[in-house]
Amino acid sequence: NYSFLRLHLRLLPCNQYEEKVRPCIDLIDSLRSLGVEKDLALPAIAVIGDQGSGKSSVLEALSGVALPRGSGIVTRCPLELKMKRRKEGQEWYGKISYQYHEEEIEDPADVEKFIRDAQDEIAGVGVGISEDLITLEIASPDVPDLTLIDLPGIARVAVKGQPENIGDQIKGLIQMFIKKQETINLVVVPCNVDIAATEALKMAREVDPDGERTLGILTKPDLVDKDTEQTVVQIVHNEIIHLKKGYMIVRCRGQKEITENVSLTKATEREKAFFKDHSYFQTLYNEGHATVSKLAEKLTAELVHHVQKSLSRLEEEIEKKLAQNQEELDKYGSGPPLNTSERLGYIIDKVTEFTQDAISLTTRDELKFGVKSNLFFTLRKEFAAWEDTIERSGVKFNSKIEQEVAQYEQKYCGRELPGFINYKTFENMVKEQIKQLEEPAVLTLKEVAGMSFVTMASSFIGYPNLIRTIKMKIEDIKKEKEFAAEFMLRTQFKMEMIVYTQDPRYSKNLGNLRREPEQNCGFTQVQLVYEAKNTGIRNETATTLEEMMRHLKSYYQIAGQRLADQIPLVIRYYILQESATQLQREMLQMLQDKDRSISLLREDPVIKNKRTDLQNCYTCLSKARIQLTEYKYIQLQHKITVGQSLKPELK
Repeated sequence: NYSFLRLHLRLLPCNQYEEKVRPCIDLIDSLRSLGVEKDLALPAIAVIGDQGSGKSSVLEALSGVALPRGSGIVTRCPLELKMKRRKEGQEWYGKISYQYHEEEIEDPADVEKFIRDAQDEIAGVGVGISEDLITLEIASPDVPDLTLIDLPGIARVAVKGQPENIGDQIKGLIQMFIKKQETINLVVVPCNVDIAATEALKMAREVDPDGERTLGILTKPDLVDKDTEQTVVQIVHNEIIHLKKGYMIVRCRGQKEITENVSLTKATEREKAFFKDHSYFQTLYNEGHATVSKLAEKLTAELVHHVQKSLSRLEEEIEKKLAQNQEELDKYGSGPPLNTSERLGYIIDKVTEFTQDAISLTTRDELKFGVKSNLFFTLRKEFAAWEDTIERSGVKFNSKIEQEVAQYEQKYCGRELPGFINYKTFENMVKEQIKQLEEPAVLTLKEVAGMSFVTMASSFIGYPNLIRTIKMKIEDIKKEKEFAAEFMLRTQFKMEMIVYTQDPRYSKNLGNLRREPEQNCGFTQVQLVYEAKNTGIRNETATTLEEMMRHLKSYYQIAGQRLADQIPLVIRYYILQESATQLQREMLQMLQDKDRSISLLREDPVIKNKRTDLQNCYTCLSKARIQLTEYKYIQLQHKITVGQSLKPELK
């Protein structure tokens, strides 16, 4: 657990400390420097506090360098403070980096100026804020191994030059960091204010109600009112507002000591003496809850513990993001080659594959260009709907015959003798019914024409000129072939006005209907006789009508089946096969113009930038995975050694 880890770190020899602590913190620092934090939430310690809480003084005491101070907002950008402990005798080292700027700092006294210049460049000269990160790296024998993120102090009232909503802007920036479950929130609160009324602690509790990720830091203990010292002790003992990570108390340089140029080293000595000699706070000192050095030790242990606890989740997140990233990259492709001759070969290959797919689409072969289009499934649905239209029309036809049977003698009977069928009446009724199928057939054609090859043009995503050219060609060919197909369909229906079928087929179909009279005819013999009695129709006429119904249904079944097959054949031939052949021919002709062909590969800048971003992100995530794997391997190698060296010390 955490207490054991903290004791562990205190007892570790220097070389084992380097193996245990520094690699752990370096791992997260290196992941953050890769830029993966925009995709992954990395373990971090964020420092927040109200204006004037002493936040800058705490960070100065930890880092050993002066940071921007003053009234109002002095921290105007998030400041990532990377501290690396060096061996005794090694020189101080500093470096600042932000956006695309990176510069080494030779003198620790210049740190404040570098930070102010960076803030002015990022957020503008004045009092504005920005969410862009400034990274300050400090290496020295006098700093702990620790990385903190310092956030702007919480402002309640806008001052001259600040926007009215500056308070909301700052809170929004702080929320970006402290709401992440991977962030430990370090809340800085002065001892001489009501802790429950501080905005910083209120914000921390909103995102961490149970105090799982929050550590309280009490500052300015030398300014507490008389007789309130015991309350401060109770707060540090976690008896007033409970935080699972508890509280620490520190005394840093005040404004008077800064004015008097009291060094940080001297201030550290004064702090230690203050707590040791204080009648109330010496208890906190003895318990390890006081001084900046104890705070640094606790923060290091907290960060190491937090990182180790987060590694498994971090590894899973990296794998998940890599898979998502690769899936996105596959959509955007690899992009065109830079070399002119290679670009020409590239577009020839792409267009050839595209036209081959267009042909394959008409024969249901496997596509090579990556377009997933089950066109035949859609066609079957459309053609099944066409066949259903024919069947529904047949049902209506049968119903119409039945309704008109009773009026047959007055409406259709001519000079023929009973038992003879009027052929002209038969022919007119058949033609009228088949004619009603013509417009539904044309509508089916237009439905299919609208779904053919246009979607395939999306295979060239990122090449607007090429997509536009292909779509224009497809649209022109579609119009041409749709016109030819419609002409052929209407010709087919003109031919259907010639009532014809092979005699054996017709006789066979009619014979089947005669053998199943009740199933296939609208009226049975009994029904017809009943109708005859009520309408005055002779029985012989009723028999004639029954026979005519069989003839009408027999022929409609044959003609309907013919149309059910012929219309889809015409549509497939013109809209798919002929269109694909012509598209292939015109696309290959287009490639004869080399200059124009290369201009068609002019890539959409949005797509190009998106692919570049995805490639960079994938590279960063891959490096992060490698670093994480290497860290886990090294820790595994040292685990047994560290455990064995710890046992004698604990005894």
